[in-house]
Amino acid sequence: MSTSPSDGRPLDPAAARELFVARLRAELHPGEERPQEVSDARRAYREAVCLLSRFDPLRLRLPGEEDATGGAVLELVDDCTTLGMQDQAGWSLRSDVRDRTLRGLAGPAAARHLLECHLDQLPGEPGPERFALAYLSGHPPATDRLTTDELADALQAVLWLSRVPGTTGLPDLAELQLTLERARLLDPLKRLVRSPFQGRTRELAELRDYVVPPGGPAAAGARPDGARPDGARPDGAPQHPEPVPPLVVHGPGGMGKTTLLARFVLDTLHDPAGCLPFAYIDFERPTLSIQEPLTLIAEVARQLGIQFPAHRAELDALAHECQEAARSQREGQERVSQLHELATTRAVLGRRSSQEFQSLAAGRETDLIRRLAGVLRRAVAERKDGEHPEDPPFALVVDSFEEAQYRGSPVVGRMVAIYLSFQSVYPRMRLIVSGRAPVEHPAKTVASLDIELGELDPEAAVGLLTSCGVKDPEVARALADRVGGHPLSLKLAARAATLAGAGAERTCELIRSLPERRHQVFRRVDQLLVQGILYDRILSHISDEGVRRLAHPGLVLRFITPEIIRDVLAEPCGLRVATLDEARALFAELSRLDLVEPARPDAVRYRSDVRAIMLRLPGGDRTSVMREVERRAVGHYAARDGLEARAEEIYHRLRLDENPRSVEARWLPGVERFLVGAQQDMTPRAAGLLTARLGGGTPDQVAAGADQEDWERIAAREVEDLLAQGYAQAAFDRLGRRQPWTPCSPLHALLAEALNRLGRQDEARRATADAIDTAERAGCGERQLELLLLSARLSEEAGDLASAGRALRIAEDVAVGLGQDLEAMGALLARARLTAGADGADLEADRELAERLRQLPDAVLADRPVLVRAVASQVYDQAPGALDHALEVVGLPADDETLDALGAAMRRATGRQPALLGRVMGILDEAAGPSRQPSGGAPTGIAGILRLARDRGTLDTLARRLLAVPDKSGEIVAGVAAAMGVGTGARTAGHPASGPEHGGRPLDEGSGPAGPEDR
Repeated sequence: MSTSPSDGRPLDPAAARELFVARLRAELHPGEERPQEVSDARRAYREAVCLLSRFDPLRLRLPGEEDATGGAVLELVDDCTTLGMQDQAGWSLRSDVRDRTLRGLAGPAAARHLLECHLDQLPGEPGPERFALAYLSGHPPATDRLTTDELADALQAVLWLSRVPGTTGLPDLAELQLTLERARLLDPLKRLVRSPFQGRTRELAELRDYVVPPGGPAAAGARPDGARPDGARPDGAPQHPEPVPPLVVHGPGGMGKTTLLARFVLDTLHDPAGCLPFAYIDFERPTLSIQEPLTLIAEVARQLGIQFPAHRAELDALAHECQEAARSQREGQERVSQLHELATTRAVLGRRSSQEFQSLAAGRETDLIRRLAGVLRRAVAERKDGEHPEDPPFALVVDSFEEAQYRGSPVVGRMVAIYLSFQSVYPRMRLIVSGRAPVEHPAKTVASLDIELGELDPEAAVGLLTSCGVKDPEVARALADRVGGHPLSLKLAARAATLAGAGAERTCELIRSLPERRHQVFRRVDQLLVQGILYDRILSHISDEGVRRLAHPGLVLRFITPEIIRDVLAEPCGLRVATLDEARALFAELSRLDLVEPARPDAVRYRSDVRAIMLRLPGGDRTSVMREVERRAVGHYAARDGLEARAEEIYHRLRLDENPRSVEARWLPGVERFLVGAQQDMTPRAAGLLTARLGGGTPDQVAAGADQEDWERIAAREVEDLLAQGYAQAAFDRLGRRQPWTPCSPLHALLAEALNRLGRQDEARRATADAIDTAERAGCGERQLELLLLSARLSEEAGDLASAGRALRIAEDVAVGLGQDLEAMGALLARARLTAGADGADLEADRELAERLRQLPDAVLADRPVLVRAVASQVYDQAPGALDHALEVVGLPADDETLDALGAAMRRATGRQPALLGRVMGILDEAAGPSRQPSGGAPTGIAGILRLARDRGTLDTLARRLLAVPDKSGEIVAGVAAAMGVGTGARTAGHPASGPEHGGRPLDEGSGPAGPEDR
């Protein structure tokens, strides 16, 4: 660290000392704000670029300079960040430097002069600079004509100019921001309808009549019984309005469901005045999860906040609360999944936690949606006038809902509850869903309405062909007559006609190659043939012969790389590709086809719509080639490591229709995410294995074609879902199919479970006993364990504790015999809880459990965190180190219930022993960190600080420190144990404690440190 001045003159000792101290302070405290002298040259360069979003420092000229000197590189190197790739890098002024520079400009005239001097630095397309110049020149753009990108640039320009002293005539920043957000809200819909929309007049009218019936807003709320939308009859008598059923739009893939909804929202619902509120939810967006309805509620709140800016803060807070609740639900769902993985926790803890999870999730979701509906009701009330006194309709449009539409789906059940709850507060809410045809679900109280999308009418078909490039009306009509009204087929026909050229002979040949349309019963077959012929026509126009040979057989592959071309594709396609360079050349040509898209930097894949059609067609002469390609793909991927390679191997084995049982032997945990959606490429038998493994809906055709073992697993998942939602009769009815079951079937236990919940306890116990004998004879150890645990539970519920204990001891022996230590721990946990609930609890079970927990390696325990937490919370009073060990190995759960249990125990303990308050608050402060200042302000109550500790990853450390607090009542330790066992049926910490500290007060009336959120 030099202390010599830049001019080389020596410093006297005092000056040198001062300079050294100053520089040392700067090195030790780099974040401190220090006054900085800015040279005239540096200030001039800053001003030159303060209204440029990016610039080239080598080309930058100061006003008055004829040529660039390159001085900007030296002067601005510390003031800028780089943008773009290395070969096209630009510089951009740091926001803090830009802000100070803009505020230091002489005025709008100086700002305009700077921009005019640097027109050569401005990009050719519109950007913030050109909008700034327009505002400064007195020619502001018409905001209502700007695209979304242009609005973003205009907003940036206004933000810059608002800092320049003396600048006037700028649009209102808040209004411009709101306009941009509204444009972004509609952007996804506008992208869907960029090509001309054809036909669907009847369907659009049906959608409009569903949301806003003929007769205007007043008629929209009217009901067939004459009730008003507020629930009162015309004579004033109160009446609860009947729910209006949802409307489901369904049809084959490629029919244009999403485009229809986009057109409807843009034409009918979007109103600049915001008179018809709406929300459009597309579950294909990565920020939304169809398995988490809370993400839907959060997105609805976000979109309504844009439409009702006066309530934006309240709605944004509600959206944030939904996201926090969704995170907690993920923890609960993971707990349920883990408890179902072990046979000895599935029948008792698993199904109990599953039902509890669904109940709590539905309750939280309906509470949040009611609050959201209440905000909407208040918001629209503020916009009412004497001419329109009724509430406007609110349309919730949900796209891509297919994944959740299957019998027994918990998502469908919770969505029904959300819909009915919303409508109970805001009766004019209407739900439009795009997905499969409506499926039956016991939660439905009214049958859904539906619109089935069929083919376009002849006029619309001709219009679509014309809009896609078929200019000759006669050719368009002839093609429409042969192709029909399927939108995807029409687009393929237009593409094939365009490639054929304008010659009449070629066009006639194309038309003659297509089969004549037949009776409706053959229409689907005709569409497949037509689409196959059209794709063959398109592929035949590939100019490179090598690529043309690869194109059709390559459709069976989900990814194509140069290595795949060389090792898998080339030889079956009759090509000799000896080197990787030759393969790369073919790959480069293949990558240019508009039928493929990038999959990753070194791979391409065929577009999903292309593969979906071509894989449904018989291969004809290419069948043997395509099967050879798939066989070689199996060998290629089998020789490679990694989950993705194993998933591709499994995919192609199933495509070759290998026995599902032999394919299942190749399964590895984690391949599931690479196989999602692959069922559509398979035969029903192969799709049955994937559905059994991945879950989700099962079309009847797949269920009918699945192997018995796969069908049983598919049915078991549906029955589990129905039982978790409390629909025992529906679950029992679902079980009455495809019997007899295999000896190891999961349906045996589920039948007994359903019988028990229907009040047929004796039948349930007999069915369980019979299934145990069957499983034992068949050597189904895991199924035997599950049934023994179920038998013990049923015996306990019947008051036969002796039989329950015998079943649990047998289960322990079976698990030990199988070498399954964790299964044995699960059985022992059940026995410990059984004796804990009896008179004269057997402490020996707890001691055995604690010893088993101590003996198992941490690496084994870490794989089963939920079981470890349940065991630690059970034995903590017999094994003092169990909680600390569990905190070290698996930590606390991260859901809200954990924080509630921990916070309640801390309040009880400090309320009864005020001397602990300082110690506990010190632990909380340390866990929250030195600066606990989130966006909403510093949390002062226990609940807020615990949430902050969870977010910062210090909750486990906090809990371990709490275990060392000298709490005579034991409340804190019991609270940590209760938090550890949340969701597993563990003992709660709210039991009365003995000792003088209790003082005769109920423990839940403790008065520990509390902030506003605790009061």
